[in-house]
Amino acid sequence: MFDYGTLREIWWLLLGILLIGFAVTDGYDLGLGAIYRFIARDDTERRMALEAIEPHWEGHQVWFILGGGAVFAAWPMLYAASFSGFYFAMLLVLLALILRPVGFNFRNKVQHPAWRNGWDWALMVAGAVPSLVFGVAFGNLFLGVPFHFTDNLLPVYDGRFFGLFHPFALVAGVVSLAMLVMHGATFGAMKVEGPVGDRAHRVARVAAVITLAAFAAAGAWLAFLPGHAIVAGAMADGPSNPLGKQVVVEAGAWLGNPRAHPVLWLVPGLAALSMLAVAVVRQRAIAFVASAVAVATVILTAGVALCPFLLPSATDPGHGLTVWDASSSQRTLGIMLFATAVFLPLVLAYSTWAFRIMRGKVTRAHVEEQARNGGGY
Repeated sequence: MFDYGTLREIWWLLLGILLIGFAVTDGYDLGLGAIYRFIARDDTERRMALEAIEPHWEGHQVWFILGGGAVFAAWPMLYAASFSGFYFAMLLVLLALILRPVGFNFRNKVQHPAWRNGWDWALMVAGAVPSLVFGVAFGNLFLGVPFHFTDNLLPVYDGRFFGLFHPFALVAGVVSLAMLVMHGATFGAMKVEGPVGDRAHRVARVAAVITLAAFAAAGAWLAFLPGHAIVAGAMADGPSNPLGKQVVVEAGAWLGNPRAHPVLWLVPGLAALSMLAVAVVRQRAIAFVASAVAVATVILTAGVALCPFLLPSATDPGHGLTVWDASSSQRTLGIMLFATAVFLPLVLAYSTWAFRIMRGKVTRAHVEEQARNGGGY
């Protein structure tokens, strides 16, 4: 049905959809987990905050798994280069994500305050660390990842773990952490009754202002940051060989797409307006929707700026991976597209159904009754 170049572009869009799906759904779990100990003052309030996210987080991991599977199957060279280069960073994220279900399951096994406080801090770390590392990773994409390919297309990583913490990457990390805290806090404000919801609403407004400031700072910095631009050798329907193109590095090149197509400036503009809406809107459901739009458009802003690059190379810019030279075969992409057309609507339907079936606020009376009956949080 589609030529090779079109399939590659479709899969670039699908990869973005999977990233946005993960950030919008599991993002509020991570964000609320990162702050719940601060918005909840006693054990019952903490159990209220946990119960708001506990029924959802496991289903939201489907987006994370789908994203990893899509990278592996659709962009094998991207998978090989990124997972080897970001090995320790990804291991840190995985350990934090593993810590979360352990915390959910073990926190209430013992009633001693020290035991529960320890798991509370562990769950906060499990929410904050991935939120920060995801942003640092995106920041490093704009800086260029220190890797190159051998003549046999074997990726070689030339960097070190602490080299990932460039100041620009840390600003991107602040954007990500503040954004997911904002998203999680808007969900907590909408979902949890009483003082916990009120505190979460105040945190969401502050986090929205911080996100907007960090987002604007990153955008201004990006205008002067050396970016990559393809000048020759890129073929939409050519073979998957990242060594066949020529790339130049020049200041402000990452803003080339919006400059060439001014309508694309609407994406970061919508992101900024959504953050402002979270900061000023009093209706909590509307604030949550605005937060979700902000999360989606921030990720889309990064995708628009990077396109067509998937993993730029700082060592040899010509070896950077793009949408057109890092994909699987045309047949593989076609078969995967058919499978996605079948299963992605099912995932969306299930997520919508689960969100609807769990609607309503978490109340103190409900949590206390569960505690008396020996169940729940």
